[in-house]
Amino acid sequence: MKAIGYYETGAIDRDDALVDIECETPTASGHDLLVKVAAVSVNPIDYKIRQSRAPNEGQAAVLGWDAVGEVVAVGEHASRFSPGDRVWYAGDISRAGANSEFHLVDERIVGHAPRSVSAAQAAALPLTTLTAFEMLFDRLRISEPVPGAAPAVLIIGGAGGVGSIAIQLLRALTDMTVIATASRPETQAWVSHLGAHHVIDHRQPLPPQIEALGIGQPGFVFSTTHSGQYTDQVVDLIAPQGRFGLIDDPETLNVLPFKSKAVSIHWELMFTRALFTTADIDRQGRILDKVAAMLDSAMIQSTATDTFGTINAANLKRAHALLESGKAKGKIVLEGFA
Repeated sequence: MKAIGYYETGAIDRDDALVDIECETPTASGHDLLVKVAAVSVNPIDYKIRQSRAPNEGQAAVLGWDAVGEVVAVGEHASRFSPGDRVWYAGDISRAGANSEFHLVDERIVGHAPRSVSAAQAAALPLTTLTAFEMLFDRLRISEPVPGAAPAVLIIGGAGGVGSIAIQLLRALTDMTVIATASRPETQAWVSHLGAHHVIDHRQPLPPQIEALGIGQPGFVFSTTHSGQYTDQVVDLIAPQGRFGLIDDPETLNVLPFKSKAVSIHWELMFTRALFTTADIDRQGRILDKVAAMLDSAMIQSTATDTFGTINAANLKRAHALLESGKAKGKIVLEGFA
């Protein structure tokens, strides 16, 4: 089968940063599904792994943790899906990724794909949706109000893949006031289009912008990027007893200043349930089924903003480069194998 991988870590501008390869088609067993991949999207985790995780000598590592496709075979313990079912999922970071014609994935972290959108539009969502949903509802527990706080969520980095779907989930499933940060005219327009009640500029000091809104201190802050740069500002603007969540990997994170306000810190990694086969691992499949129904009911929209053509090394290199530039909005998708 066709696949795209890398043999050595390094910069994306190298000729061999990503290469087209041929691999054996895997066989489904246990809880696994064998999926014929129709479309994928690209996430920051792809380039972070490509830059830092060296494959075994002489072997290529395959990236890609967002996929839509058709089930072609199931393992002996799989019971939720049958061959012919259309599915979507983010996968397991400890296993080979989905940048391949066929892919193995544990059915417990798989959902039934939405029917109303194309494979490419659907492929934009699984990883970011699971990340946002788990952060908002499992980690920050936004359904439990912070006493005395404004019923509001500040999303730092609202125009990225995670921020784009977090805004929509909040608008569709809660009555919370959504404040999103964006710095360029096109990204500010994007987050407003997705439903943010207020848009502020993360290149300017955040506390005075929050104060100027006149709604009080938000009870929740969800930081999607550059969290280490915003810690002191979050300490200032968040309500006492608030909840602060982050998903990125700051070199350092000084949490001591949060103590005076008794702010709790919540880290979200979408891959945790799969990595540790947690008792609630099947929650990811249920979340994806719920979100598919929301898409089909037009409660939310796909966050796909760029289509980079077929799934091959050249197009994936372009996608990695754009993500690494920090200038992407929404999600980059690729569809089909030439």
